[in-house]
Formats: sequence, structure tokens, C-alpha cells
Amino acid sequence: MNMNRELVFSQAIQAIGYDPRPQVLEVEFQGGRIYRYFHVPADRYDALLRAPSIGAYLNREIKGRYAYERVEGPRYAH
Repeated sequence: MNMNRELVFSQAIQAIGYDPRPQVLEVEFQGGRIYRYFHVPADRYDALLRAPSIGAYLNREIKGRYAYERVEGPRYAH
């Protein structure tokens, strides 16, 4: 899966991408680590983008609630 991600304004997160068909969320952290979260509903993705703190929302509403895998190498849309 090769997903385009958009840069976001966050101290912890560099870029976020979402593929609605399989409901996959990709998060690239500032240090370059990338994680893919599975079966994330579109409304959670939308709320993540609108959250006052993207990192806090990710920790509260995504991590620990959805299966995930680590992905190798940074890739993001400019």
C-alpha cells in the first residue's frame, strides 16, 4: 500500500494520510517513524485533522483502539 500523506501542524506528528476504502490511517511522526492503523472510521480521521492537538487526539482516540503496524521509511506529499 502506497499512501500519500499531508503535512500537518503538530509537535509530534509530521504527516497524516487516510485511505477510506480499507479505512487505513497512516501517521508519520516527527522522528520519521510511520505507523498504519487499520479499520479507522472516516469520522475519526476527520476529527483527528480538526483536533486542537493532533498528538493528544491520536493518543486518546486511536492508539490502543485500532490494530496497527509499523511501516518503514518516510514518504509524504509536498
